[in-house]
Amino acid sequence: MAANRVKPANAEPLTLGVLRSTRISPGFVRVTFGGADLARFTPMGFDQWFRLFIPVSDDSLSKVPDRLTAASYVRLLTTSKTSRPIVRNYTVRAHRAEGPELDVDFVVHGDGPAGTWAGNCAVGDRVAIIDEGISFTPPPSTREFVLVADESGLPAVAGVLASLDAGATGRAVIEVGAAEDRQEVTAPTGVEVTWVVRADPHAVPGRAALAAAEALPVPTGRFYGWVVGESGLATGLRRHWVRAGVPKEDIVFCGYWRAPKR
Repeated sequence: MAANRVKPANAEPLTLGVLRSTRISPGFVRVTFGGADLARFTPMGFDQWFRLFIPVSDDSLSKVPDRLTAASYVRLLTTSKTSRPIVRNYTVRAHRAEGPELDVDFVVHGDGPAGTWAGNCAVGDRVAIIDEGISFTPPPSTREFVLVADESGLPAVAGVLASLDAGATGRAVIEVGAAEDRQEVTAPTGVEVTWVVRADPHAVPGRAALAAAEALPVPTGRFYGWVVGESGLATGLRRHWVRAGVPKEDIVFCGYWRAPKR
């Protein structure tokens, strides 16, 4: 994904405050952020993502680097764990100029530090973000798309669907852990959205989406394949598409996380 990334004009750290936190479904908590710094955030649509810094102490946000580079990240890792902020990658679920406001959906795994924070945060709690831009950058002539994600990629695929041209065609396959986790998404009329609900709540996320996507006929014409989520889903579907003859340059894949071995 790094090779395709379009970086934002502004990559400085922004300090945001929690406006509200809502449990929108069994598997998701939506946190809405605001604050004066958010006026300097430029929405780019598609799969726009950012680094999220969650404080663990009163001085944590003072440790956030002015620019996030390999060197500054290494320096951050040398900071004591008692003050080093938690750093995770998240996707914009929605941005509203009024306010302004930024919605971020957190998958609630039960033991993840970011999801736990989202489920317990209070109005006024502060975080920092550094915008990283977008990675969904198909050739301008592309009209057909196949988008696949598990729940960790739901915010990204929702952003992509809402940003596609009205004339786009194709399929989107989105896996969630429960039927109640399905969300309203905006998509072109020519893009069919399929929700895959895991039959076994203890199954590894992404496996059901992979099986569903592999069962679909590969488009005969040129298309842009985009798959994100658990590492096995991303690499597995890319392998399937390449074996079917899809050019590698027409595939973007990213493992957002890796399930522990069982």
